[in-house]
Amino acid sequence: MSTAKQIMTRDPFTVTPETSVRDLANALTEKNYSGAPVLGPDGELVGIVTSSDLIFQRKNLHLPTVFTIFDSVITLGATHELDEQVSKMLGSTVADIMSTTLITVNEEASLEDIATIMSEKGKHLIPVLRDDRLVGVIDRSDLVRAIVKDG
Repeated sequence: MSTAKQIMTRDPFTVTPETSVRDLANALTEKNYSGAPVLGPDGELVGIVTSSDLIFQRKNLHLPTVFTIFDSVITLGATHELDEQVSKMLGSTVADIMSTTLITVNEEASLEDIATIMSEKGKHLIPVLRDDRLVGVIDRSDLVRAIVKDG
């Protein structure tokens, strides 16, 4: 059975938090990538940014429901979520739009484990780590190729 090490894309395209959203969009389009790991100054993985993050910038803003009772204003929904949405929609750098909650695998992760993460967590791009260092990425096309190969 295949492992992450066998199916991952080695030496993946990466960006930094300072990369502009425009440069990211151009690179993803030109290279036909679905996203990129974000590396900090020491080469450490600090986030992930995908085409979904770019698409998010063009979505409609959903304002929380607000109503008044006895001169009190009550908001349904968290206002911090609104702040996060606005920041992400107006972001000009990768740091503004990237996800910092990461789901990663090590090189020995099985095809089944990777498929489970992708389907249950809705992830399209998973960084592969060795000793907390990025060594590759697996996207959905890598997974599909492995499934076809393994039969």
